[in-house]
Amino acid sequence: MTERSELVDNFVTSVAALRFDNAFNPYADTCVDFDIPGAPEVRRKNLARALDAALATGVESVWVARDLGYRGGRRTGLALTDEAHLNAHAALLGAKEFKRSTRGPATAERTATVIWRMLMQIGKPIFLWNVFPLHPHGAGRPMSNRPHTRAERQACRHIMVTLLDLLDPKAILAIGRDAEAAMADLDIAVKQVRHPSYGGQPEFIDSVSAYYGLQKREPKQETLSLFE
Repeated sequence: MTERSELVDNFVTSVAALRFDNAFNPYADTCVDFDIPGAPEVRRKNLARALDAALATGVESVWVARDLGYRGGRRTGLALTDEAHLNAHAALLGAKEFKRSTRGPATAERTATVIWRMLMQIGKPIFLWNVFPLHPHGAGRPMSNRPHTRAERQACRHIMVTLLDLLDPKAILAIGRDAEAAMADLDIAVKQVRHPSYGGQPEFIDSVSAYYGLQKREPKQETLSLFE
């Protein structure tokens, strides 16, 4: 095993070992409603391939959101990525293909759709992560989203620190004020951009476009169709 492979395996193992009440760990837990057999292993491999590719090529930026959502990372094992954009994610990082871990039609998520419009415009390898790398949900409501708690965040600080040490990005962009505040609570400095949900899409697009030197416009639908 090479040193890079060992670093990747150790990181994925550490994330898979996280346990919290009312939080789904996609790298260890199985969803009885949607998962195929061996789903946690599929998601562990997706994460391992993403990190291995990022370490191999290097990434200029890391984008950090608050936590995984039930329509996105819970199903794919990849932050800010729904099943409709698995191929786009692999292409952006130059990674081996990412596979689905669920049955039925591929699920799309509104936030992921906007995020990936911009990532495909930027065209540079960018690593995506969450302050809390699991899917927190309401008690008895596994298909809901809730904000993670400060205790959960602090318990995962070593994961975030390890990831940033491994990738050594030039910039860390927090997607939304909640993510920015959570990173500040971990004593990690970031640049914040507006979250694209709840009417924030135009401001998100403008902020990201300005940061990466893009024209301030939404990508054309034809560009999206190449990746979906």
